[in-house]
Amino acid sequence: MSDNRKIKVLVCKPGLDGHDRGAKVLARALRDAGMEVIYTGIHQTPDDIVNTVIQEDPDAVMLSILSGAHNALCPVIMQKLEKNGINDVLVAVGGIIPDEDKPFLEKQGLKGFHGPGTDLNTIVEFVRNNLKR
Repeated sequence: MSDNRKIKVLVCKPGLDGHDRGAKVLARALRDAGMEVIYTGIHQTPDDIVNTVIQEDPDAVMLSILSGAHNALCPVIMQKLEKNGINDVLVAVGGIIPDEDKPFLEKQGLKGFHGPGTDLNTIVEFVRNNLKR
């Protein structure tokens, strides 16, 4: 980023998935790497996430989904972002994402697909190297 401000990242847990240890570990790693991080908590609806994006104006949104609802939730989030004119934010999804679902999610505009056990530095560098602004 050329203006020397911190990269701002939202870490979100969409849907009914209540397991958020990985999201909290990721949030801490991004913060330790010098980024401003907002963790929205568990059980976030697509509307909750989009409203937070509107209010906080992040550079990246990291969705963590372990429940298997990624094909239902992610397209809704992307559609709502587009409806609100938000197309300059990196949106990545991690968690349990089967390989056969990745092409569908990529077509929706999602990136990342970092699963459990991914080295945290890999995710930090992914964020730094894939920002849209």
